[in-house]
Amino acid sequence: MRRILGIALAILLLGGVAAVAILGGGDPPPTAPKTVVKGVIGSEKSEYFRDPDVVKALADKGYTVRTETSGSWAMDQLALKDFDFAFPGSSEPAPEIEAAAGVKGAQTTKPFFSPLVVIARANAAKVLADNGLAKMTGKNSGTLLMGPYLKAAAEDRNWQDLSGSAAFAELTGRVYIKTTDPATSNSGALFLAATSNVANDKTVVSDQAGVDRTAPLMQKLIRVQGALEPSTDDPFRAFISGSGEPLILAYESQVASLLQQKQAPGDMVVLYPDTTVNSPHTFVPISEKAKELGSLLADDPKLRELAVRHGFRPQNGVPEFTAATAAHAAYLNPELTGIRQVSAPTVKILMALAARAKG
Repeated sequence: MRRILGIALAILLLGGVAAVAILGGGDPPPTAPKTVVKGVIGSEKSEYFRDPDVVKALADKGYTVRTETSGSWAMDQLALKDFDFAFPGSSEPAPEIEAAAGVKGAQTTKPFFSPLVVIARANAAKVLADNGLAKMTGKNSGTLLMGPYLKAAAEDRNWQDLSGSAAFAELTGRVYIKTTDPATSNSGALFLAATSNVANDKTVVSDQAGVDRTAPLMQKLIRVQGALEPSTDDPFRAFISGSGEPLILAYESQVASLLQQKQAPGDMVVLYPDTTVNSPHTFVPISEKAKELGSLLADDPKLRELAVRHGFRPQNGVPEFTAATAAHAAYLNPELTGIRQVSAPTVKILMALAARAKG
């Protein structure tokens, strides 16, 4: 009897194994290998590439992306042979990166962009508006009037010189916007591009005479800050935490991302400079492995959706950005209404402005 039962049990077990095999059970087939690429990016894109949903979306397309951060204007000084791509915060540094990497003429892509904004404490924004340096469009949004602001900077005006500032003890010392280092950081460099345009009779600075003409004011804007930050990330986090300066240069993407994540913005007011240089984040492929990644970031619907979730504006994506941020219209200007968008100087001129501003 035991022998018969043993034989029957063996038959049943074999049958079960066969059924599992037929039904597709057992260990899953090995997944296809991913193309692993390493890139150097501006810090403002760190959270985007760390997002598990972005990681999954890229993996679904066959990519594992690893990143390191650097100031956009310092990327050409890196050992670029160690990277498969570079992703600075604007198009201006791209030619220098291509030349340094030995890939001049590479097929660059601009997946998304973000305009610069100035974030202000509510009290600071009120004093600026009451004194004609800004115009409020709502409780938490407005426009920084670059002409009047730069006039105040040229005159070395302090907060105490502005009417109504005495009511706010935190507003003391020189009126200035905390920026990043214009010699290495994209946001700081583009701030000089915009302010030098206004100071140069609303014309792009294009020669040494223009540099000489605008340099004294650029120095006033930069030197007053003391130590300069290498990226927008630290000043922005300090502001949101309740510390930091009352006026800070940031990317709109940082604000839009914060709001969409439902993080408390505190008493933040978003001021859009009435003259600005947009920041098209430019993907520079260095190795063949990353050649198609830029187009994927630009065109894939899921990755575009995730870019908007992180506050970026996809190319030709005003409707996408507007729809995603509709609940936060009190802070944002989706159509960039009333904003004059200007071109940046050449890299050579912009770096000359930065050197003079810091010198």
